[in-house]
Amino acid sequence: MARMEDVPEVCHRPHDPAAPVVCTDEKPYQLPGHVRDPIPAGPGHDLKQDPEYVRHGTCPIFVWVEPLAGRRRVNARQRRTRIDWAHEIDQLLSVDYPHAERIVLVMDNLNTHTLGSLYEAFEPAKARALAERLELHYTPKHGSWLNIAEIELSRLTRQCLGRRIDDLDLLNTELAAWQAATNDDQRQVDWQFTATDARIKLRHLYPQL
Repeated sequence: MARMEDVPEVCHRPHDPAAPVVCTDEKPYQLPGHVRDPIPAGPGHDLKQDPEYVRHGTCPIFVWVEPLAGRRRVNARQRRTRIDWAHEIDQLLSVDYPHAERIVLVMDNLNTHTLGSLYEAFEPAKARALAERLELHYTPKHGSWLNIAEIELSRLTRQCLGRRIDDLDLLNTELAAWQAATNDDQRQVDWQFTATDARIKLRHLYPQL
């Protein structure tokens, strides 16, 4: 309950460039390829492809969303380890928001999402410098729907991943195009759910005192 009330309140903070609220999430993705070449669409018929496919491995897709700025970054990596997450955090702090005093980060409870991951990837001085610029807020167990980044991943899946992409570089090219188009649109997220709403709509989940 504490986390369920915390996350909506964090998402309702006013926009602060010195301490932007950023939501992050990850999605596993298969790299499916064609067994037989598809038949392109033509006059009188749609694209035809064999339902059988061959899998060229899997990869994680990372998404980072600043809801009030309408800003997103998305990319795929070969693996989803503590080291990979730490390098994503380094990108967030050093490249995406180099002038922010701190990042207010909302995410789920994946075992890689800890400050300890930074120490596995970097020297202690750098790891500590990164950690000091993070304010972490975790969604509750079974409550990842509170994370705005999960909503963005759903939208990304519908708009960008509706066809077979069997190569990591090609996938990142497609993700970069979606990111550019979405950021150009400057679509912000007006989060409505509050802790007060939770106490009413989800009161059956609260401890009965």
